[in-house]
Amino acid sequence: GTQYISALYGTHLTQAGILASTGSVGDSYDNALAETVNGAYKDELIRRSKPFGSVHALEQATFPWVSWWNNQRLHESLGYRTPCEVETLYHQQQAISIAPKTNKTA
Repeated sequence: GTQYISALYGTHLTQAGILASTGSVGDSYDNALAETVNGAYKDELIRRSKPFGSVHALEQATFPWVSWWNNQRLHESLGYRTPCEVETLYHQQQAISIAPKTNKTA
């Protein structure tokens, strides 16, 4: 990958009012999440299931893995809940917090 963040890229983001999702030049945060997911993908699917007979077979095996990763895996930092459970709870709490309050003393 690229070892630097283009000045022009940064300028365009700033002009559009977008906060970059990358770290600063030379730090270790640029691709940490992507590398973690890629490492898990390789360990849990690629190395355990190889060899794949074709690119198509690999793609077909990837779809269920990605679905599992996004919807069913238990995540330690989420209290051993799935990302979907946490996201659903978040949206429910947001809906409750913005729901109009009824006046029961009338």
